Amino acid sequence: MIIDAHCHAWAHWPYQPPVPDPASRGSAAQLLWEMEQNGVERAVVICAGLGGNPGNNDYVAEAARASGGRLIAFADVDSRWWDHHHAPGAPARFRAELDRLRPIGITHYVDETADPGWFLGEEGDACLALLEERGVVLSLACGPLQVPTVAKAAERHPRLTILLHHMGRPRAGDGAALQAVLAGAARPNIHVKVSGFGYGVEEGWAFPYAPMQEVARALRDAYGADRLCWGSDYPVVRKFMTYRQSLEVVRSLCPFLDPAERAAILGGTMDRLLTRASSRGR
Repeated sequence: MIIDAHCHAWAHWPYQPPVPDPASRGSAAQLLWEMEQNGVERAVVICAGLGGNPGNNDYVAEAARASGGRLIAFADVDSRWWDHHHAPGAPARFRAELDRLRPIGITHYVDETADPGWFLGEEGDACLALLEERGVVLSLACGPLQVPTVAKAAERHPRLTILLHHMGRPRAGDGAALQAVLAGAARPNIHVKVSGFGYGVEEGWAFPYAPMQEVARALRDAYGADRLCWGSDYPVVRKFMTYRQSLEVVRSLCPFLDPAERAAILGGTMDRLLTRASSRGR
């Protein structure tokens, strides 16, 4: 079983420069086609209401309903592109979106250079407590140096599952950033997506990203394969590589993984997290 733990779908292509096919390049139909061609059974679609897509939560929720269980929507709540990001009243906004969409997971993007103290403050703590209470997975986009603060928040909420995006976002060769991400392994409820290989190197086209494979190895050593999940980052990943390459960089080109570890990262870990989230009341 292969489960894509991190991909996107948009009604309109959100990035610059403009593309000739903005209505289809990021569509759910394109994602499902790529999954079919590459033997991917299910995919977690990380909603992101950016770039002229304020209704992305609803677009992805409808695509998930129509997919027969192949797509799982993680709603975008209070991410950095919204005017109300981390403004007072966040717990009420979190609760309203959870009540409206009933997701098994949400995503929350923060400014990777900002002070992460919000997570430990009254409002941030209340938001995390709500997610923990409802059994909702938190898919979190943060910077590597913010991970130690996130780990403190994870300690306060041990039943909250946190999934860090794109290996925690360290760049190859940045030892301090990598060590900050590895420190998060002390909290058993923090998991990491093995995705975003192209973000961590100067030449994003330089497949198969040997320096980032070493980052993936360090994550395996610290977290264990049962806390790592593969993600394609499709369709954004097309900037760097094909969907097939995003899969093979883990399945075929990380020689330090044994078959059991590879199976966990490619689907076993995410299947367990989704099953657990689905079984809890939301």
